[in-house]
Amino acid sequence: MSSHEKSFDYFRQKNRIMLKQQLQQKLQQRLSPAQIQVIKMLEIPTVELEERIRQELEENPALEEGVEKTENSDEEEDSNDEYQADDNVDFEEYMPDDDIPDYKLMVNNSSGDNKHEEIPFSAGLTFHEFLSEQVGLLQLTSHERNLMEYIIGNIDDEGYLRRSPESMVDDIVFQAGIQTNDDEMKRLIREVQQFDPAGVGAEDLHECLLLQLERREPNQDVMNAKRIITGYFDEFSRKHYEKIIRSMNITEEELKDALTQIIRLNPKPGNAWGGNVLEKSLSTIVPDFLVENNEGTLTVQLNNSNIPDLRVNSTYHDMFRDYSSNKENQNKEMKDAVMFAKQKVDAARWFIDAIKQRQQTLITTMTAIVNFQREFFIEGDETYLKPMVLKEIADMTGYDISTISRVSNSKYVQTEFGIFPVKFFFSETMINDSGEEISTREIKKIMLECIDEEDKRDPLTDEKLVELLKEKGYIIARRTVAKYRELLNIPVARLRIEI
Repeated sequence: MSSHEKSFDYFRQKNRIMLKQQLQQKLQQRLSPAQIQVIKMLEIPTVELEERIRQELEENPALEEGVEKTENSDEEEDSNDEYQADDNVDFEEYMPDDDIPDYKLMVNNSSGDNKHEEIPFSAGLTFHEFLSEQVGLLQLTSHERNLMEYIIGNIDDEGYLRRSPESMVDDIVFQAGIQTNDDEMKRLIREVQQFDPAGVGAEDLHECLLLQLERREPNQDVMNAKRIITGYFDEFSRKHYEKIIRSMNITEEELKDALTQIIRLNPKPGNAWGGNVLEKSLSTIVPDFLVENNEGTLTVQLNNSNIPDLRVNSTYHDMFRDYSSNKENQNKEMKDAVMFAKQKVDAARWFIDAIKQRQQTLITTMTAIVNFQREFFIEGDETYLKPMVLKEIADMTGYDISTISRVSNSKYVQTEFGIFPVKFFFSETMINDSGEEISTREIKKIMLECIDEEDKRDPLTDEKLVELLKEKGYIIARRTVAKYRELLNIPVARLRIEI
């Protein structure tokens, strides 16, 4: 490549970079700081909003809790214009008047004194707290107690201790200065493995199942189960039952009894503490919306119980009043202080307006969803759910699809039938052989029914499921059936074989 070509290539690349930067700047200029703030507010759930408000109250002295006694008489200036610190700023718009805005929006006529009870989910003791309590039942030295607490701290939420004793010995020596050795650590790990729930502290699934079998009455079925886990775990995992029968020289009935013992074991003992996975997840959920059915009339309300009213600090109003009444006698320091105060007040107002718009957008969107899925919110039957996509709600509300997506993400709604993620009400649509739109959720339900009724000795393959669905009027490709099966966490046919 000649020097001229190199120069040309250099300038071409440079121009590309400059053009890209200009395009990015133009895109950024389209959104004002206030609009960006609204977008960020839409994305976060109620719990995070509470934390965000507390953070803003700490960082911005112009913002405080209380009912706002000011309201702009004029519309907000173009937020794309940069602030210029000059003496021509009209501070009259920052003075209080008698209007009282209220951003805690609702669509029913409930009194502000009415209490809307949330569905409580009491988590009680955590899994690790439960394990620590059992440490107190043992006669240990303070040194052993510290080591055991360290071991428990390394157990994950599923109940496994996936770290080797050697690595934990090294870490506790360097991090906490506690001297120990591999033998002592292994001995204390075995002690932890005797804790409830059975199987806790295991290194892997193989050890977890064996620990649970050790607590069973040592009958022939349990002994066979141990032999399977110890010597034929791979064959068991792949359901090669014929090979296990031949290798262990047992009957099909004996194998079935041993498998029954294994199936009853818990592969994730940590998840068993405090109920199932759904209950554990719900224990941390605070619903963003409350939907009530009053004799067929559905009301939607935001869960604002812990969200305070916000206003601009009155001290700043007084500062602007003093400055406006005596501008000529103000020194440079005072002018700079007032201009700084104006920036803080603007930020406070942007924040309050962002919350107002967030609440309005959320309530409008959720109301549209409730109206669309009215039958479900009245009956609570999943079969009443209609196919619904983001665009349909966007058309109903006048919002952009991206806005509806932000509202539906990480948000939950409390109904009289339980708490549901907002995304639950959206589903893809398909056309059946009659030309009618159906929800993919309906197809998944039919697939589940077919698999539940199948012959477990000869489970339905994806190809057979395609044929069954076709008979019921749903023409679906095999790869689509495989996709839905995976979404339902259903294994392939060969892994569903039962004796």
